[in-house]
Amino acid sequence: MSDYLMHQTMRWYGPHDKVSLSDIRQAGCKGVVTALHQIPVGDVWPVEEIEKRKKMIEHAGMTWTVIESLPVSDDIKKQQGNYKQHIENYKQSLRNVAACGLKVITYNFMPVLDWLRTDVNYEMPDGSKALYFNRLDFVIFDLFLLQRNGAEKEFSKVEIEQAKIKFASMSEEKKRSIFQNCLLGLPGSDEAFTPEQVLNALKSYEGIDTDQLKNHLFYFLREIIPVAEECGLKMAIHPDDPPYAVMGLPRIMSTEQDAADMLEAVPSPANGLCFCTGSFGARADNDIPKMLHRFADHVHFLHLRNTKRDAEGNFFEADHLAGDTNLYEVIKEVLHIQQRRKISIPMRPDHGHQMLDDLNKTTYPGYSAIGRLKGLAELRGVEYALSNIM
Repeated sequence: MSDYLMHQTMRWYGPHDKVSLSDIRQAGCKGVVTALHQIPVGDVWPVEEIEKRKKMIEHAGMTWTVIESLPVSDDIKKQQGNYKQHIENYKQSLRNVAACGLKVITYNFMPVLDWLRTDVNYEMPDGSKALYFNRLDFVIFDLFLLQRNGAEKEFSKVEIEQAKIKFASMSEEKKRSIFQNCLLGLPGSDEAFTPEQVLNALKSYEGIDTDQLKNHLFYFLREIIPVAEECGLKMAIHPDDPPYAVMGLPRIMSTEQDAADMLEAVPSPANGLCFCTGSFGARADNDIPKMLHRFADHVHFLHLRNTKRDAEGNFFEADHLAGDTNLYEVIKEVLHIQQRRKISIPMRPDHGHQMLDDLNKTTYPGYSAIGRLKGLAELRGVEYALSNIM
């Protein structure tokens, strides 16, 4: 049997999460992935708050070594406003979390939205519910609900015509649902955002194209990676979700080449990836096992989930072993990486289906307990079987 197996964790949104630490431990997890969501983006994470959260998790019989996420402010992404102070604050946060024994820092560099879906209650044939991105509904959101200036340039004439027809017959309730779902990826999106607020946020990125945003990421990394190295931390960037441009915003961590560019721009053992098989896997041109093999030395954290795509650009969160990505091959590659590097890479099952008793509960989309437990059991079974024959 392999000496090194994945360090199994689940994401926890803190003391107000409906999924308790006890639930996560009962699922078989050894660790928790969490963050101090109460600290405003751009501020320093105080040692006292880090230690308080850490002791809470340890009291429940688990460990906290992976942060998801230590957010990067929009000022840093745009290099505007207080971005230099925010970078200094980020460095101090790194020193503080390292002093408290944490090891891996997850973050993303997505402008405005952290993720995007048009339906967070997509009903599967078995009655469970999944996250879903419907391309035509997104066109409707962008053109007719948000009414973003210039949006029509990003869609084909066929898509626009189909969207007009569908929008004309759409109920007000459905329109509200699409609008609200598309904005759930906004930080603090438990609030009711107005179209004006969103359009203003988008407008603040005008003039920043893909190359410029990439250069801002590289600048940020050149500032903070030396601190991470000194503190023994690993930085793990999460890919774009979905992995292509939306709402006129540039995307810079969507493809194999994007990841290669970042690692080449700031070469360091501390600079690496939160390798999300679901986000990268939503693009047909991303060969997930091949990418994992190529970037093996820079994979510091794993999100294992699966999506099912179609030719129209729609995708939904599939069962963990049933989507377009071959997770058998992924886990086999992970075992090879762990044996060679002599480490256990932290992993969490991502975006489980809402199912069974959880259908009657309100939880953060994709983060109900039972669906993630099912995914973890499946992934653990594949890893156990493979580890006994390798």
